[in-house]
Amino acid sequence: MSPSISLSLLHNLESSLSWQDFSLPNLLILSSVFAIGCWAWRRFAKKKDSPSLPPGPAGLPLVGNLPFLDPELHTYFATLAMTYGPVLKIQLGKKLGVVVTSPATAREVLKDNDVTFANRDVPIAGRTAFYGGSDIVWNPYGPEWRMLRKVCGLKMLSNHTLDSVYELRRREVRKTVAYLLLQAGSPVNVGEQMFLTVLNVITSMLWGGTVQGEERERLGADFKQAVSNLTKLLGRPNISDFYPSLARFDLQGIERQMKGLAKRFDGIFEKMIQQRLKMQTESGSESLDGGEERKDFLRFLLNWKDEEDAKIPLTLTGLKALLMDMLVGGTDSSSNTIEFAMAEIMKKPSVLRKVQQELDTVVGEDNIVEESHIPKLPYLQAVMKESLRLHPPVPLLIPHCPSATCTVGGYMVPKGSRVFINVWAIHRDPSIWRDPLEFDPDRFLHCEDNYNGHDFNYFPFGSGRRMCVGILMAERMVLYSLATLLHSFDWKLPEGEEMDLTEQFGIVMKKKKPLMAVPLPRSSDPRLYE
Repeated sequence: MSPSISLSLLHNLESSLSWQDFSLPNLLILSSVFAIGCWAWRRFAKKKDSPSLPPGPAGLPLVGNLPFLDPELHTYFATLAMTYGPVLKIQLGKKLGVVVTSPATAREVLKDNDVTFANRDVPIAGRTAFYGGSDIVWNPYGPEWRMLRKVCGLKMLSNHTLDSVYELRRREVRKTVAYLLLQAGSPVNVGEQMFLTVLNVITSMLWGGTVQGEERERLGADFKQAVSNLTKLLGRPNISDFYPSLARFDLQGIERQMKGLAKRFDGIFEKMIQQRLKMQTESGSESLDGGEERKDFLRFLLNWKDEEDAKIPLTLTGLKALLMDMLVGGTDSSSNTIEFAMAEIMKKPSVLRKVQQELDTVVGEDNIVEESHIPKLPYLQAVMKESLRLHPPVPLLIPHCPSATCTVGGYMVPKGSRVFINVWAIHRDPSIWRDPLEFDPDRFLHCEDNYNGHDFNYFPFGSGRRMCVGILMAERMVLYSLATLLHSFDWKLPEGEEMDLTEQFGIVMKKKKPLMAVPLPRSSDPRLYE
């Protein structure tokens, strides 16, 4: 009953009743009508004052907006935001999606309501690939997640630990240069080579294994394709996520494909774990290079798993999930960032000349790059920041899931919805950035913009409790690799080719057309990298 109807009914009753009519039954009726009218009015007023759902495009019955989704979700959501504003909704079957596309609303999600949004909306593909979602990326916010985050941040990916394994990075980057010297004058797949370099660094850190010799190119391409397929499946809208009753049918085959990939990675992890356990059993201790105790992460994780007094024990499943995080998260995002940065630099010769001039001044023309040179290369650092602005590794971040209904940008965001933060669109917003589509590293030379998550105009690695735990590793790997590639070689496109910077969406964004480039040695002394 609406307030107007109830008040009208009350007025009619008042005018029609005489004093003699106020018997007990009539009083009860009158009181009931009055009470219903007050209840209806309060409900109407409360509903009027409560926030509404965000605006968004109209959908179809049952399926909502699913039929209209563009595969390039980051650009599709950015286009919708121009019409519906910085907070908009899309109906994904039975799941409500909310897209946030401004620094102010991103701050509300990632800082003001950080705890509420600290959980993930875990897709079936994520649970399948990452051991039921028991890793850092998908694990629910709570004691177990805090334990995993603390161990990775303090023990595995801290500045101290990364300093201790610098020789691994140095060795693998030099091997890449040696390989490129052999290919000098011929086109090489830059992304593929950098993926393999990062892969070798990470596997060396995890369990001491690297890919060498003739196996390098074959396994690099094969493994890169496997990781690429995995991240592509993670980013693909899945009907099973939006209609739980249909999940058992796996209509798109995403779960089946992911199981195949996950089985392959699990086989690698199981092999490494069994080898390490066998080595510990046979020798009692491990050695590296004739006596130095091995300090790889797998040994650390196995020792941690066996600690009986641990407050929150690490299971074998959790151990494998952490290995998957390191292997998948570390390789694809870093190598893609290097590939995009190289493509942008090659497209703008003035930037290439400026980077190489800085390198020659700081490193020297007949010398090799060391990580100790990096702090003295502000323009190179600006190049990386600008590349991350235009091509953030995870363009929509990992979707968040509110644990309670809350308000963002004046709109209601219901509990359990899937919240996308379009950092890609924020980084290209013309109201924030001058000439936003222009690759201009100078914009980062004389400002405090950084990727620590405090500036919501620029946060390529996310922000808040769930921001990327591997920032320090990524920063070192990307800067050191870029510095070495640009100091050691001049680069050009193959004859007749034009630079194509088209992006391909995935949970990790990559270059749609791989960068094929020709390295031309700058130094006349190849012995530097022997």
